[in-house]
Amino acid sequence: MSSPAGDMMIRTDRLVLRRVRPEEDFAAIYAVLSDPEAMAYWETPPHASEEETRNWLAAMAQTTDEEGDDFIFEYQGRAIGKAGFYRYPTLGYIIAPEFWGRGLVQEALVPIITRALTVGGVARIATEVDPRNTASIRILEKLGFTETHRAEKTAQIAGVWCDSIYFALTAEGWAARTA
Repeated sequence: MSSPAGDMMIRTDRLVLRRVRPEEDFAAIYAVLSDPEAMAYWETPPHASEEETRNWLAAMAQTTDEEGDDFIFEYQGRAIGKAGFYRYPTLGYIIAPEFWGRGLVQEALVPIITRALTVGGVARIATEVDPRNTASIRILEKLGFTETHRAEKTAQIAGVWCDSIYFALTAEGWAARTA
C-alpha cells in the first residue's frame, strides 16, 4: 500500500503550494469550508462542525501519490484554499472569498495541472462546475478546458437542486496551450 504524498512544495510568483498539515491548517480551512459564500458552488453544504473539517483534512492528508495530488495554497504566509486532485483525474479547488478575483486560483492551477499531466501520468483532467459559478468557468476556459456536457439536478444542497457543467483538459490540449 502506498503512503500518503510527501512534503512536496511548489512556489509560484505569489503562492506556496504544499501538502496539508491538518492541525496547522485547521483554523484557516475551517473558515473557508464553513463559509456559505465560499461554499456556494461546492458539491456539499458548508461544514457545520469542526469535526467535519478535521475529517476532510485527515482524508486529504491520507491521499497517496497514486490516488491524487492535492495542495493547500498559501498567500502571504496564510493558508487561503486548496487546489488539486483528491482523486485523479478530477480537479477541485476552493479559495477564501476575500481573495477572489486576484488570479490566485489560476496561478495555483498551472503547476498543479502540469504536474498531473507529467509526473502523475494523467492523460485527461476532468472537473465539474455549477453553471452559476461564472468566475470558475472563466478560469477553466483560460486554462484550456473545454466543456464536454451539461446535466441538470446533479446535486441537492440545502434543499436546492444544482446543475453541472463538465469540463475536460487533455495532455495534448495543455501542451498546445503552453507551447
